[in-house]
Amino acid sequence: MPKRDLPGVGWREWVSLPQLGIDHIKAKVDTGARTSALHAFSVKPYRERGSLHVRFAVHPMQKRQKPVAECFAEVSDFRWVSDSGGHREQRFVIVTPVRVGGFEWPIEMTLTHRDTMQFRMLLGRTALKGRFVVHPGSSYLIGRPPEPT
Repeated sequence: MPKRDLPGVGWREWVSLPQLGIDHIKAKVDTGARTSALHAFSVKPYRERGSLHVRFAVHPMQKRQKPVAECFAEVSDFRWVSDSGGHREQRFVIVTPVRVGGFEWPIEMTLTHRDTMQFRMLLGRTALKGRFVVHPGSSYLIGRPPEPT
């Protein structure tokens, strides 16, 4: 699809991770990151029906310790990842659907501790490729979550 026909996203967007039970999380759209990353803590691997799974918790709201989302996912891979500071760590990789506006598709996501980072999620270039054009000077082109009632 030619780039002119792709919808646009800003450098930050609200997204949902429906399979993980996360209705809204602010993601930094990061074309410098190949794989998407999610803030996760209390990460515990376990076996279920012969497959490796992982249980973990997420603080979906920036700068807040509550709410806490308890998540479960099958592990699809382990990957060595270098962060922006050049530190390498081996991370669990999961595949989970992401919803951006009216679009939903499965993405690979690494799990890492991002509690001190401004964004609890990075939406990497592999997840964006062929789906969106990134407008780095704009934010929330897809929209904002509804206000809590």
